[in-house]
Amino acid sequence: MAENKNRALAAAILPLVGGAANVTTVVHCMTRLRLGLADRSLVQDEALKAVPGVMGVVEDDTYQIVLGPGTVARVTPEFEALVEEERAAAPAPAAQPVAASAGTPEPHPVTAEELAARGAEIKAERKARNATPLKLFLRRIANIFVPLIPALIGCGIIAGVNGLLTNLGWAPGVTPALGALASGFMALIAVFVGYNTAKEFGGTPILGGAVASIIVFPGIGDVEVFGSKLSPGQGGVLGALGAAVLAVYVERWCRRWVPEAVDVLVTPTVTVLVSGLVTVFGLMFVAGQIASGIGTGADWLLENTGAFAGFVLGGLFLPLVMLGLHQALIPIHTTLIESQGYTALLPILAMAGAGQVGCAVAVYLRLRRNASLRRTIRSAMPAGILGVGEPLIYGVSLPLGRPFVTACVGGAAGGAFIGAFSMLGDTVGSTAIGPSGWALFPLLAGNQSLGLLIAVYGGGLLTGYLVGFLATYFFGFSKQMLTDLNADVDAGESGEARAEAEPTDAAPDSPEAPDAPGTPGGPRPGTPPAPAPAPAPSS
Repeated sequence: MAENKNRALAAAILPLVGGAANVTTVVHCMTRLRLGLADRSLVQDEALKAVPGVMGVVEDDTYQIVLGPGTVARVTPEFEALVEEERAAAPAPAAQPVAASAGTPEPHPVTAEELAARGAEIKAERKARNATPLKLFLRRIANIFVPLIPALIGCGIIAGVNGLLTNLGWAPGVTPALGALASGFMALIAVFVGYNTAKEFGGTPILGGAVASIIVFPGIGDVEVFGSKLSPGQGGVLGALGAAVLAVYVERWCRRWVPEAVDVLVTPTVTVLVSGLVTVFGLMFVAGQIASGIGTGADWLLENTGAFAGFVLGGLFLPLVMLGLHQALIPIHTTLIESQGYTALLPILAMAGAGQVGCAVAVYLRLRRNASLRRTIRSAMPAGILGVGEPLIYGVSLPLGRPFVTACVGGAAGGAFIGAFSMLGDTVGSTAIGPSGWALFPLLAGNQSLGLLIAVYGGGLLTGYLVGFLATYFFGFSKQMLTDLNADVDAGESGEARAEAEPTDAAPDSPEAPDAPGTPGGPRPGTPPAPAPAPAPSS
């Protein structure tokens, strides 16, 4: 039944993105199905957003359909299979998109659809602004680390379970094995980073992994550099990244100058030899100093300016996402996890999502007459609570404008709460990157007991919810915004939905006139009065 459900969702998506002939690439990350498209104009955005199971869409270098964690990993192979089947059955040019919206009335200017379109315009403008060399480079760095997130999450949860069992004294015969499972990937993470780096920068992936493996090889401890012996793992993921990039350039040079007859022998040898020696006698030491500085700087920042640092990081994280600069944090998180066992920055940054949830609740209560937007919030709220914030951001707060700012205020308050505890010596961290919201609870780690860590992180979430709600409810709307946004009533909506969206008592300080007797919600501006309700047909 589950496979049929996932295949049905994939089958609903495929024609709305222009069919198999319009799909050039199919990949997925933690929450999104990422498609390369031949012709963007063939995509039916509004029909796609209306598909049950689709939480939203994001247009970047690829067309990204937000399906949520877990679901996307199951839908993607079904989607790929459907693409292959359609290509094999009909290798003709892509069919014309289905006219799903033909004959439907024009959406009202303040419906959720209009807000989504406004959000799409903002995303398009942001994409154009973000196409700078620096941001494109940061995106490539992110592409190196994002594929590692599932392993980080799995190993992080196992580490948490193992720590709990160890502290309780339970299952002593199993905990050593769990410890090995949790630590094995982190011990070799440099190899995976090297492999992905070479792949991303156009080299031979296995050569990048081979050079990076030098960093974690136990025998590297016998090598002396600058008067001191190296340590296995010194430089970590930063050293692996630098080593693999160097290997790519050495390999390109070899491909250009080495004769084809001996290329298969000379190029791999020279690539590993040259880049490996530079890594051992230079990069490992330099990257080790940088990694140590990142850990020391993060500790100092949270211990001495925790509340202020949390306020700034929690409040500015979503704007950083809008600018594409958040990707620079991924190698920092990974370096902290590798060196300290957890990143203390992620729980603070996760408060940005808490502010969005509180903001969405306030929007839901303030816009009691906007049934379409309230439906969007209801469908996106579970994902938002679990840390998937795109539907709330791009479908609600960002296109509205002011609520996005007040949501950031909520995130700042939650970040300040967690940062204040860091100043008191109670550091809350995460053993993996990717999840946030309630999904982060199983990954919590730090320098205190698990109960205290849960209490501090939970308190931060509640603070973000509350402040995001209050800031949006009282300061998120002008009177004109309330007038425009509260005037929407879906024409074909059922009486029950209209009754829910339009209670008889007006919302606080709502500028609308009282409802006319017998016409819940009154006539929409610019439309004739609705006829008296007819008796429901008996069927």
